Amino acid sequence: MSQPTTDSPANTEGQEEVQALPSVDAYLQIGQQYQCSDVHLAVAAKPSWRRFGVLQPIWDNGARLTAEDTERLARDLLDDKQWERMNERGDIDFAYANDFGRFRASVVRQRLGLDMAFRIIDSRVRSMDELGLPEALRVLTRYHNGLILVTGSVGSGKSTTLASLVDEINADRLDHIITLEDPIEFIFEPKGCHINQREVGTHTESFAAALRGALREDPDIIMVGEMRDLETISLAITAAETGHLVLGTLHTGSAARTLDRVLDVFPVDQRDQIRIMVSESLRGIISQQLVPRVDGDGRDLAMEILVNTPAVANCIREGKTFMLGGVMQTGRNVGMITMDESLKRLYNEGRISQEECLARADDKSTMRTYFQS
Repeated sequence: MSQPTTDSPANTEGQEEVQALPSVDAYLQIGQQYQCSDVHLAVAAKPSWRRFGVLQPIWDNGARLTAEDTERLARDLLDDKQWERMNERGDIDFAYANDFGRFRASVVRQRLGLDMAFRIIDSRVRSMDELGLPEALRVLTRYHNGLILVTGSVGSGKSTTLASLVDEINADRLDHIITLEDPIEFIFEPKGCHINQREVGTHTESFAAALRGALREDPDIIMVGEMRDLETISLAITAAETGHLVLGTLHTGSAARTLDRVLDVFPVDQRDQIRIMVSESLRGIISQQLVPRVDGDGRDLAMEILVNTPAVANCIREGKTFMLGGVMQTGRNVGMITMDESLKRLYNEGRISQEECLARADDKSTMRTYFQS
């Protein structure tokens, strides 16, 4: 079996064609070895991985997988119950663990056959210091109630940041933590805290159902893997208001868009009340991107941080979220930073390219002016 080289994983020029491997585990082990975030096994496509944010074939001369290949791999991976469920629904998502790692798995049936995607989970929870997270986030973890939101696109490192915040609480306090996840990714070992981890689809039917149940379990901290719908968001805000520290994620790209998303899920006649509730319960919003390094060796974290101050609360109450950028620029003393300022910092340190900085900026015209000055 041909293997990729360490320096150039996909470069197998001149070597014989790499045929389908005997098991999913064989692909996952290679993906883990080369620090990939995802592995894709799809019909009529070469086995691929996402490495440092770029989707590419594992081998340039890899054989394209057939429908028979992916069905064989999937049938070997899924137990009888999962196989039956996948055939009934056409797709299945689940957490998968083997001898060398943990993975978030998705198997779907499409026109050509079965496709599989795997997110490789770094099961070791890294500390805030290891991740280089700013001190302002450590301050947020010391609240005993309120709402902390970690936001960003898929693959932006939200789960890693959220796990690090929970681990900081776990080490620093003597409390009861409940995590609600789909699926469970990081495994938390109790330090100072008592921890319960529940998986949607395995231990509970939905985030909302799990959150309703959590409120009856005497928690101090509740981590909600994803705030997807009106009921989950409403329950999270209520929990934050009634003396719990709630940490959750949303697929939004900035603090302002996060607040707009939260408010927009509610009926119009409830929004004035919700704005007041959020303005009082919000502790902070962390929006992040992982940006490819200029040397091609990995990605760096660009992070926008909003801390709830009287000025921020006033913007939320009055529905003037468009003013938050200006408030964050004047709130550096409490750790606030805009996404564009974070990108400029990475660029000035020589860690990301001008092209990446401009492409990921919120205010592109101002960023262009910055480069031209």
